[in-house]
Amino acid sequence: MNIEVEIRSLISEEQYKNLLIFFKKNSKFIKEDYQETFYFDCKEDLRIQKNNFYSKIWLKKGKIHDDQREEIELRFDRTEFEKLEKLFLALGLNVEIKWFRKRFEFNWDDTTVCLDFTKGYGYIIELEKICSEEEKDLVLENLKQKMSSLKINITPKEEFDKKFEYYKKNWKNVINV
Repeated sequence: MNIEVEIRSLISEEQYKNLLIFFKKNSKFIKEDYQETFYFDCKEDLRIQKNNFYSKIWLKKGKIHDDQREEIELRFDRTEFEKLEKLFLALGLNVEIKWFRKRFEFNWDDTTVCLDFTKGYGYIIELEKICSEEEKDLVLENLKQKMSSLKINITPKEEFDKKFEYYKKNWKNVINV
């Protein structure tokens, strides 16, 4: 079973720019990406995404912003995104949120680092590792130490939940749809 262990923090634009410089110098650049993600209105965290490389359906078990969640992902050709949306709409699900994000991804000391700017939401740093169930607590502690070494405070889940709920209710206005 693949467990995604991740920690994240809201950061300022200045921190974002400084971290981008740091990771370009001190890690392996993986990719720059633009992602459109649609969240569906169901009891599970079910999403579809189109990025620069492919489309995908993915389900994250557990609660949003949990540090450790099982993840199930199916990839498709990038051109299949509209069909994926039609499939879920035909099943009676509605798009609850649309998310538009620019992402820089790095490998830093065997850890995936994502620096994100999401339209209407802001700047985020995310540190992530995929591991087994047995390793998840040790991996989480390691990620916390790495974030601390960057002098970034981990944003409490409650703050992320509050910001996410605000975005969920107001995303059409904050991105001018």
